Amino acid sequence: MGSPDFAVPALRALHAAGHEIAAVYTQPPKPAGRGQRETPCPVHRAALDLGLPVRTPARVRRDAAEHAAFAALDLDAAVVAAYGLILPKPMLDAPRRGCLNIHASLLPRWRGAGPIQAAILAGDAETGITIMQMEEGLDTGPMLLAEAAPIGPRATTPELHDTLAAMGARLILRALAENPWAVPQPESGASYAPKLAKADGRLDWTQEALALDRRIRALTPWPGCYFQAGAETIRVLAGEPAQGSGPPGTLLDAQTVACGSGALRLLRLQRPGRAAQPAAEFLRGFALPSRLA
Repeated sequence: MGSPDFAVPALRALHAAGHEIAAVYTQPPKPAGRGQRETPCPVHRAALDLGLPVRTPARVRRDAAEHAAFAALDLDAAVVAAYGLILPKPMLDAPRRGCLNIHASLLPRWRGAGPIQAAILAGDAETGITIMQMEEGLDTGPMLLAEAAPIGPRATTPELHDTLAAMGARLILRALAENPWAVPQPESGASYAPKLAKADGRLDWTQEALALDRRIRALTPWPGCYFQAGAETIRVLAGEPAQGSGPPGTLLDAQTVACGSGALRLLRLQRPGRAAQPAAEFLRGFALPSRLA
């Protein structure tokens, strides 16, 4: 049960290991692209490529028919990775070994929808994968396996995503093979990583440069970071802390912006409807105002 790219390595690993996959549950196809054609999600496409049956219910929480169809699969276990729908108790209880979740953090830190981004935003030194026995609470179930992964000083969400997706695929195979004892999560140290919104990408120049650098590395490509240059919204796809000081939002040179503490050097920018460009090339065709909003 999964939908985005993060879940694809686990699906392929389960299939390659010879597990009998009774069904693959994904989010329904959604309109995408300029033509808004109905497009299946990455897990859906991978399942079709592997010749596996796919189910795409739009909702499952209060649908008794879906609960019955799920129970009729007579499962040993359900593997869940970023599925996108909340599973109700009848579905959680249906498989003999329950529902096992591949979660991209070292629980109980960063429960919720955006654990990878949250770890980078917070400046954490490490994150990891937790294989968890699911229960009705949000990522509160007991832990079966966990493995840490360092977060480098220039780590980005795409890099960390790929590392953790591969780690999750490896650990779920271990969990199914070894059936480890479930350990309750610690009562202290829990934190929540909410679902991200477009507004989270707005760069606030009154923050310190180090925080803005982490925000760009965490929120690229989604929801993306941006600032206002007059009437235009400029996306920042890459930056780095730099020397300098001044009123927040002031250009110290063509590519460097003063922050609440320190400065941020802009490395890669994009105008609406245009291709992304290195900042030096971008600025040859678009002059930024002396003060950014």
